[in-house]
Amino acid sequence: MSAQRSTAEKIVILTGAGISAESGLGTFRDEGGLWAQHRIEDVATPEGFARNPKLVHDFYNARRAQAAVATPNAAHSALARLQRDHPGEVILVTQNVDGLHEKAGATALHMHGVLDGALCAACGGRWTAPLVMSPSGVCPHCDRPATRPDIVWFGEMPYFMDEIAEHLETCDLFAAIGTSGQVYPAAGFVQEAAYAGAHTVELNLSDSDTSRSFAEHRVGPASRIVPQWVEEILAAKA
Repeated sequence: MSAQRSTAEKIVILTGAGISAESGLGTFRDEGGLWAQHRIEDVATPEGFARNPKLVHDFYNARRAQAAVATPNAAHSALARLQRDHPGEVILVTQNVDGLHEKAGATALHMHGVLDGALCAACGGRWTAPLVMSPSGVCPHCDRPATRPDIVWFGEMPYFMDEIAEHLETCDLFAAIGTSGQVYPAAGFVQEAAYAGAHTVELNLSDSDTSRSFAEHRVGPASRIVPQWVEEILAAKA
């Protein structure tokens, strides 16, 4: 990182599935994991839920159970430390639904929802999801059997987009950690931040589909390269 950008006041960080892989939670591309057993169209779209709500609930029940016992790794802990100790703003935006940022002590904007959240498709009510959900579950707000996971599926609008856009327009430093660069609108965040004048850095296990859009790259396991990067930023402020 350049000397000018090492003292960035406002930092926006996008995290993807790669940051949680070392905590035992698989990504879309992992072989043998939950995603490998299902088509995205069947378990991660409104149409799939309409066709077979039990299949979708069973899929997210399994993911919820995995996330409930998963623990944050060194990368999550480092970002929580950065958010706590950096004198400027540190905005975490995550595509992940696992809640590991919060377990590590950070706060994050969950643009794709959360596994421990339930949503009523009839009235829009939200509440904490039980460990096991089913099509017969009723909404505590309207008593209708229209409950679904509070997850943003393909074809739906991600949460917090206006707020995220404002942060991208005003940040000094934008970082993407463990993202594939394949899913929009998140894949376009680097261009938005760069256009606004921010320095951009990608931290990933390997190149992503948007690697060429970043000014700086760190390659390696998130549990190693993220703590190193955070240490550099905090040391520059000491």
